[in-house]
Amino acid sequence: MSSNINGLNGALPPVGVGGGTSRTSATAGESAVAAASSAGSTPAEVQITDSANLLASVAQQLRSLPAVNEARVAQLRTAVDNGSYTVRPEEVATNLMQFEQSLAQLAAG
Repeated sequence: MSSNINGLNGALPPVGVGGGTSRTSATAGESAVAAASSAGSTPAEVQITDSANLLASVAQQLRSLPAVNEARVAQLRTAVDNGSYTVRPEEVATNLMQFEQSLAQLAAG
């Protein structure tokens, strides 16, 4: 969504439109910055919350991890191939419930 500030929307008029007025080399954004500078105002300061900083840190850590644990995949593949892999339904159900509860806590807090 774009904002129309002081009638400027960043669009240039078609060639030949404007009744003989000429454009300078400065863009609307540059003009606004120049006007703010000459008025003595400073750009707005952006503040990041602690939650946003934590989220950015976690995201960075996740990006540094490999997408797949190759050693674990190889271990499971060998167990399935030789028939020693067994599924423990109670453990699977318990882990699924813990995961769902964790998601509910995240959503609530």
